[in-house]
Amino acid sequence: MSSDTLDRPAAVPDAPDKADVPRIVPQRRLGQWIAAVAVLVLLGLAVNSVLRNDAFQWDVVAGYFTSDAVLRGLWLTLWLTAVVMVLGFALGTLLAAFRLSANPVLRAVSWGYVWLFRSIPILVQLLLWFNIGALYPQVLGVKTVDLLGPVTVAVIGLTLHEAAYAAEVVRGGILSVDRGQTEAAQALGLGRWRRWRRIVLPQAMRSIVPPAGNMLIGTLKGTSIVSVIAVQDLLYSVQLVYHRTYQVIPLLMVATVWYTVVTSVLSAGQYYVEKHYARGTERTR
Repeated sequence: MSSDTLDRPAAVPDAPDKADVPRIVPQRRLGQWIAAVAVLVLLGLAVNSVLRNDAFQWDVVAGYFTSDAVLRGLWLTLWLTAVVMVLGFALGTLLAAFRLSANPVLRAVSWGYVWLFRSIPILVQLLLWFNIGALYPQVLGVKTVDLLGPVTVAVIGLTLHEAAYAAEVVRGGILSVDRGQTEAAQALGLGRWRRWRRIVLPQAMRSIVPPAGNMLIGTLKGTSIVSVIAVQDLLYSVQLVYHRTYQVIPLLMVATVWYTVVTSVLSAGQYYVEKHYARGTERTR
């Protein structure tokens, strides 16, 4: 090879002409846009019919929205929801521990409890507890009529019902944690309590929080069923008012709006709790 060839610079290929580069054309989704417009039109018509329908009596709704009777019923609903969720998950966690135990008796008791209370409708459970005096007129020398008032019956019935579902939620969350995580922590010499607190529980919460949040919202709405045993929750409070004023629709709208507001707040809280326990698992962009 001659020196002239070595000194000659290598040939650079010509840049492709812009006309030769294929142009990327976005896919046309005409059908989706037509469907979106149709949905918006129908939604606008529905909202307009609700706001402009005089039968809703929005002035009456505004007048009773923050009345003392309604706020007392709302407070009892929130209190009942909080108590039932705390007691239900406490009992449910115990049942989940029994279900995961190596003892066959504890496993059978836990399975039987979950099977029984998930099989009986909550309304039937409340009515049975409300009429417990027909089965056991006295307990330890105390009349059950005096011992179990409507609010106590509501707490007992709802708690036992929620515990059956909470047990499955907690058990599923614990089983979602890889067994190798526990074995590795055990190999490092961590005690049983530290393994549960530092290894198992934080990872299990990622699976527990979403269904637990749904249970919380469901319990809030489910407390309305206690109105059948004369517990003055939010629904029962508005019923007392419209039985006196015969303004059924606007009073039901008062309860509807309050339930919507509270569930929206709980949904927002659930989002941030889920985000907290999902740290370290989200992909970085």
